[in-house]
Amino acid sequence: MSLNLPPLPPVGGETSGRSVVDVLADQHRELLALCDRLPAGDDPRIGDVLGAVLSRHLSAEQQYLYPAVRAAVPGGEDLADRELAEDSELLRALADLRPGGPGAVERAGRVAAAVRRHVAADEEELLPVLTQMVGAEDLIRIGNRIELAGEAAPTRPHPRTPSTPPWNKIVDPVVAVLDKVRDVLTRRTTYAADLDDHRRDR
Repeated sequence: MSLNLPPLPPVGGETSGRSVVDVLADQHRELLALCDRLPAGDDPRIGDVLGAVLSRHLSAEQQYLYPAVRAAVPGGEDLADRELAEDSELLRALADLRPGGPGAVERAGRVAAAVRRHVAADEEELLPVLTQMVGAEDLIRIGNRIELAGEAAPTRPHPRTPSTPPWNKIVDPVVAVLDKVRDVLTRRTTYAADLDDHRRDR
């Protein structure tokens, strides 16, 4: 089944880019690695980075992965609705994630468990059925759009903003600008690579 997505620019006569499966697999590995470090407390910025990486990831999936599942997969409406509900709960837990103080370990554990459930649902349910129903070029198109959407996505959890098109495609980039201004003003770390750079510099 082909989705109604704009064509990608060809390189050497072939469609270029990475499949949504590969794009999300990389993002999932990064999220799980951050979750493994979250309870350790070896760097207080890990919660900030996890919040930013996860917020970008969920925003991009809500803009492009779930609509593709709805359009192409039998029963996709129910799958997408279930994941949106889980995402909303995850964003609320993420907004409550604060380092230190009473309940910090429990809050971190809830977020980590929810992230692992989200990754398992993507990799064991959504992506396998999507790859069965959608052609290789459309999988690349979806991957391309998820990568682009992630760069223009919020870096903080916003559980009350729209989570379905077309409004999330309008609201998320606007909210993202405000988030990034706050990140600069507060010197908040939002990329995992910056954590590793900081460790090497010490």
